[in-house]
Amino acid sequence: MRILTLTEETKKNLLEELLKRSPNQYGKYEEVVNEIISAVRDRKDQAVLEYTNKFDGWDCNAAVLKVTQEEIREAYQLVEEKLVEVMKKSADNITAFHLKQRTNSWFDAKEDGTILGVKVLPIEKAGVYVPGGKAAYPSSVLMNVLPAKVAGVSSVVMTTPAGKDGKVNPATLVAADIAGVDQIYKVGGAQAIAALAFGTETIPKVDKITGPGNIFVALAKKSCFGYVSIDSIAGPSEILVLADETANPRYIAADLLSQAEHDELASAILITTSKELAQKVSQEVEDFVGQLSRTEIMRKSLDNYGYILVASSLEEAIEAANSIASEHLEILTKDPFAVMTKIKNAGAIFLGEYSSEPLGDYFAGPNHVLPTNGTARFFSPLNVDDFMKKTSIISYSREALEKVHEDIEYFAEKEGLDAHANSIKVRFE
Repeated sequence: MRILTLTEETKKNLLEELLKRSPNQYGKYEEVVNEIISAVRDRKDQAVLEYTNKFDGWDCNAAVLKVTQEEIREAYQLVEEKLVEVMKKSADNITAFHLKQRTNSWFDAKEDGTILGVKVLPIEKAGVYVPGGKAAYPSSVLMNVLPAKVAGVSSVVMTTPAGKDGKVNPATLVAADIAGVDQIYKVGGAQAIAALAFGTETIPKVDKITGPGNIFVALAKKSCFGYVSIDSIAGPSEILVLADETANPRYIAADLLSQAEHDELASAILITTSKELAQKVSQEVEDFVGQLSRTEIMRKSLDNYGYILVASSLEEAIEAANSIASEHLEILTKDPFAVMTKIKNAGAIFLGEYSSEPLGDYFAGPNHVLPTNGTARFFSPLNVDDFMKKTSIISYSREALEKVHEDIEYFAEKEGLDAHANSIKVRFE
């Protein structure tokens, strides 16, 4: 891995390089995606079936788009019993964590008859997109579905592409069953997002779409936003490790590669105060890359977006970490909790040498759907609130309104909205 001294210039260049990975740079695909969305919106099932035949390569019809209970039972026979048990344990942890996020409606009543409050309700239907093929990750099924179920969403609809044999990845189906998905459809790509956003004769319209996907899925979610809510326009995965001289270079190298293996566009960055550690980590990375299976992907990821930055102080390293606002941030320092208090921007923070990033991906409980491309400055991990909607409640008695009606009328008149003012004024003529 390249080793650079952390300066304002190197930080600026790094941020510019990372931003090139943003889905906002995928404009050349937008025309194709918009054509697919328009076709599905206009021709519904017919368009979905045409695109499924074309892109997924199996002879489908509306009658076989929906996954049956028999297919789910068959999936259980194809998945190792141990994996089923591990997924159930993971689901329990995810559910327990997200149960702590639930909020309730509240009302504040005063003696003069003023009642203000918030009514909190779940959305009615949530859509979850799950990639297929080599990018099938049952852990993402659990992470996207369980917060919706905890929120109380009455119907969770999942779409995922089938293979050329018309069958869905069995681990994906088992994870969906464990999480409590209500309906599953064998549709992938931009056409799946459009079907969820607008509805077809077979696939119901939903209120929100979450879940990862390729460039076409990301752009489809972006185009459909407004007709339907979405989680985010997710970019490639990323990890930043913040370490001092006390850190174990072998652990750091392993953790950096845990993200580099995802994608050629994934970023893996170490910021350290120790030049000696930087050199050891670089060597450990080289050793691991030669041993692990996704060698070519990891090498391209590291060549393009792998960096080791040597900072002159821990404060400088923390400042750079806040500027990068990484999806995953590991803190491997003498006192990681003290450093954590100074971190303002990160999707998820992992503290200490036994809290490596895959712990969050699979098992701990906090959601692994996280903000990428610096959006941790203003976005949060997927959570129960993403599947809730809040309605303001306002009730004033005559006595309460009488105390303030002249102020409201004055405010409205100053904005040139005399009908607003009159709406209050007529009550006191």
